[in-house]
Amino acid sequence: MGIMDMIQSLAGQTGAAAGTDQAKVAGGFIEALTQHPEGVQGVLDAFKNNGMAGHVNSWGAGQAATATPEQVQQGLSGTGLIEKTAEKAGVSPQVVQIALATVLPMVIHHFAPNGHPAPVSSMGSMAQQLLSKFA
Repeated sequence: MGIMDMIQSLAGQTGAAAGTDQAKVAGGFIEALTQHPEGVQGVLDAFKNNGMAGHVNSWGAGQAATATPEQVQQGLSGTGLIEKTAEKAGVSPQVVQIALATVLPMVIHHFAPNGHPAPVSSMGSMAQQLLSKFA
């Protein structure tokens, strides 16, 4: 099962309204991430610099399926990605944190397997695939 299928499945399991927000947040996050100067590496660095290297490593290895909204806030602190994602998705930053608690570990596992970012070309094509599922 690919990341897009997993995200759609999770969105469907959480109810129609929550799934819609989760889908919006997933697309908004990928869009914000592709425009972020450091991309996936910036997310990895932010989590590591904010004391969450263990989480990044477990997500990258596919060992942990979810995070908490508080972990998302702590890990992305200082990046502006929560706010940018909220703006692009048309939801509040709190909704972004809740949705990213499920989505972010999948994104890290898919775009940064074993804690190392995938090549930029593959990230762009994966982002396009993800966005096309929610467009």
